[in-house]
Amino acid sequence: MSLLPPEPTAPLDPGAGSFSIGIVGAGQFAGSFATLWNLHPNVSRLAVTDVIPERAKELAARFEGATVVDSYEEMLSSDVDAVAILTQRWTHGPLVVQALEAGKHVYSAVPMAVDLTEIERIIELVTETGLTYMMGETSYYNPATVYVRDRNRRGELGRVFYSEGDYVHDMDHGFYAAYQYSGGENWKSTASYPPMLYPTHAIGGVLGAIPTYATSVSCIGIEDDRGDGVFDRDVSMFDNSFSNMSALFELADGGVMRTNEFRRVGHYGGVHESRFRFYGTDLVMEQGSKGAHYTSRADGEYHDISDLFHTNEVQLSADSVTEGLDPALLESFTSGSARVHDRSRLPRTYDGAPNGHEGSHHYLADDFVRSVVTGTVPPVNAWLSARFTAPGIVAYQSALAGGERLDVPDFGEPPASA
Repeated sequence: MSLLPPEPTAPLDPGAGSFSIGIVGAGQFAGSFATLWNLHPNVSRLAVTDVIPERAKELAARFEGATVVDSYEEMLSSDVDAVAILTQRWTHGPLVVQALEAGKHVYSAVPMAVDLTEIERIIELVTETGLTYMMGETSYYNPATVYVRDRNRRGELGRVFYSEGDYVHDMDHGFYAAYQYSGGENWKSTASYPPMLYPTHAIGGVLGAIPTYATSVSCIGIEDDRGDGVFDRDVSMFDNSFSNMSALFELADGGVMRTNEFRRVGHYGGVHESRFRFYGTDLVMEQGSKGAHYTSRADGEYHDISDLFHTNEVQLSADSVTEGLDPALLESFTSGSARVHDRSRLPRTYDGAPNGHEGSHHYLADDFVRSVVTGTVPPVNAWLSARFTAPGIVAYQSALAGGERLDVPDFGEPPASA
């Protein structure tokens, strides 16, 4: 278990090189990242494709020099250097494999895949080709994760023996509208997507702070009873009826991690959609819906650190990034940065630019560019992405088996030469 990579300390040199990015999927999430890559001094141009041509045209029209490509296959045969897969969550694995086989660097929205064989193939291709693969997990730059990662690197938590990560997102909180936007008239069949197959916001915030991985899991799925046709096996394309799921993982370092994926929950208040708690032998950090604190054996005091995690307030508006979003999702796409974020490493063109998901968008967009230009492995690389994703896939299998404890495979770490 190697240490998580150190953070950059300075902006990437604009003269270090540039490359082109093809945006695959011009849905509600694409505008934010297309805007940031368009602003990045090391990105030369954008291309866009979508199965709904009008959406591709509308997104491309926002950026000078951006072009529209008729199909994914045409984009892969074009001269774009990299592709950003921003399509529906169960489609990522096969699309990433196609891109790597075509010689393209890849940025993928979460999750990495929904099948272990897809994860294995992605890692094989990244190893064989040396191409960049990065998964855009927002929780890696969640303020709580950044804070604990830094303190844990300094050894201040002692042995972290128990951690918790929650992704609490009720369907009424913008998810109905999002699925309707992407799923068309059959949206209910896709809105039943199994919660544990979207595990990275919870798992990534824990394993993005402590350098270990899951080795086994027992998971309980809670049958939905809303009766609105979502999470109904007769409707679901996934044959899924679980709307809430809880999993307990054994970790390779002997510790324990618990995660929750909740889609039916009476929770709308607070600013932290993903929340994390870490229990070490020397220090404990607990984050709730609105605040956070730590206690330490060193002084026995209660320290409120809520202000370190709050992102700067940003005026919510229907601009080119947020236009068309359900109001419930606006905050996810308009957050500023937190005090624990080091903005000195970002390009100055990002100052005042749209951000999102508790300040993570700027770092994710820059990390991908930095990795492609420098040829270095990104923080959320293929191997770490597998550690964020595979545990949820196995957890879902465990829930289907009534909570049976199952082994979680690990796919290793980047080669030493990478």
